[in-house]
Amino acid sequence: MRVRGPGLVPLVACIVLLAACQSDKPVAPPPTNSGTPCGAAGTTQLGVLERATIACTAGTTVTLQGGGASYLIVPQFATGNAVNRAVSYTIGIVGGASAALVPAAGPSLNVAPQFPGPAIPPGITRRTRQLAFDARLMEEAREKVRSGAWRPSARRVAPGAAVARVTVPAVESVRKFHVLSSETPVQFTAVGARLSYVGTNILLYVDTLAPANGFTSDQLNAFGLLFDQTLYPIDFDAFGSPSDIDQNGHLIVLLSPIVNALTPTSSCATQGFVGGFFEGFDLASTDTSSNQGEIFYSLVPDPSATVSCAHTVADLLGETPATFLHELQHLIDFSQHVVAHGGQPEIGWLDEGMSIVAEELGSLYYENKFPPPLGRTSPAQLFPDSSQGFVSGLLFDSYSYLLETDTATVTLHSDADGGLAWRGGDWLLARWLGDVKGIGIYKSLIESNLTGTANIANAAGEPFDALFGDFSLALYTDSLPGTPKSAIPLRNRFAVRNLRRMYQRLFDTSGGSSFFPRPFPIITVPLAGSISASMVPGTMSFYRLDTASGSSTVTIDFGSTPGVALTDALHPQLSIFRIPPGS
Repeated sequence: MRVRGPGLVPLVACIVLLAACQSDKPVAPPPTNSGTPCGAAGTTQLGVLERATIACTAGTTVTLQGGGASYLIVPQFATGNAVNRAVSYTIGIVGGASAALVPAAGPSLNVAPQFPGPAIPPGITRRTRQLAFDARLMEEAREKVRSGAWRPSARRVAPGAAVARVTVPAVESVRKFHVLSSETPVQFTAVGARLSYVGTNILLYVDTLAPANGFTSDQLNAFGLLFDQTLYPIDFDAFGSPSDIDQNGHLIVLLSPIVNALTPTSSCATQGFVGGFFEGFDLASTDTSSNQGEIFYSLVPDPSATVSCAHTVADLLGETPATFLHELQHLIDFSQHVVAHGGQPEIGWLDEGMSIVAEELGSLYYENKFPPPLGRTSPAQLFPDSSQGFVSGLLFDSYSYLLETDTATVTLHSDADGGLAWRGGDWLLARWLGDVKGIGIYKSLIESNLTGTANIANAAGEPFDALFGDFSLALYTDSLPGTPKSAIPLRNRFAVRNLRRMYQRLFDTSGGSSFFPRPFPIITVPLAGSISASMVPGTMSFYRLDTASGSSTVTIDFGSTPGVALTDALHPQLSIFRIPPGS
């Protein structure tokens, strides 16, 4: 799997991304076998800016109106239940004529471009340790629940039922916690932590052995207030309530140097650091080291680097909020699926996509608070300075994804898989779902015992295949050049983001980096003749068909080979969008 990577605006220290992989392939003469229609026989009639998604599970051909019409053609495998490996297919013209039957470059998974210098620039590597650590914890939690090793002991409480709350301890009181101190082997260290802030939503504890020169009392209060009154409500409003197995009516935020020490000093500059985490162990295990409550673990300030990497109070304020929003979504999702609904944890790719949406919601909070040109070091910035810690990574990751939409599956990855591009793809999918179905879909996805594509279909009230078809189109048709965005159907655009404007800005500020090869990452391949290519299940490829003015219809063939249908287990389908003239 190729890796990619994060950041944006003048905020950028340039980051990973390998350019789209393509290789020239000979174009065979159009086959004479016209195959069996994918859907109903006849011509699919589309007006400008209209679209259709047609399943090709029992046929291979789709006939479109010609006469100079132009189309975006997006073949895809709309499944989350397949092996994550490339599947060969062919696509081409079998009837009628296109404007220019010339050899074309088909997308290829076989050739990775080589760039000078390190494979992963420093800006991305500084996220590596947090992503890997978070992934291992979440995957372990899923496996432990799946195997039956963990079983929540808390009694389930019906929504709205009265619960006898535990009295909140007094400020300055000290409590014992067990904090994960080693991944391999798994070990916990007992610590004493002082309750330093009591809010409406959180209880903030600080380890009694935190290094000197940390928070002042005013800084600690401001830190607690930010998490209690700004950040917690962002996730609560979007994703719903976490469980409350300790029945204290609060989320515990525990800051401990044990978390700092999870990062070796030698890797601070190259891999970054563990900034915070949620442990399913605390909700689903009866082990004596489980704290039996809803807890977010994070760093303490350590400006003198006495434990590991140096972290000032300002560093924590810049870095921890996005991690908190990300991990709190994981906590809410896990507690609802496993504790409240007695089901399995959400599949890694969807859970991660939702957690990246949680980070983005932090950015949107500050974007609304500081509309242009307020709150920006440079008036040219798309995002205010206060948004950068929330939004920069997902922008780079999603650009990376759009360079390799035929490779980076959005429906088959787990948190155990490395790579940044698939995370960018799953953020785009989760963001699009929220735009099209309304933000309430996030709570529906979380308050469920379903997972993956079945969960999405249930929450959206329609088949996943139909959703995936329109999502695939929206990746390209959002903000089409020369077309007012309001004219594009709601299903084929993003409401909150303008993709071309975002990626244009990323390109402009990259300083000519080869990791960001063009203003918009997706390239459409001219559809002509018969092209052999491949895709991974849960991905799509982008082609363009310009019909000749003298052709009344054009027929496309999409199959394992010309005229031979792909297996229906892949959910093969063609999404087609009629592009405005001249676009």
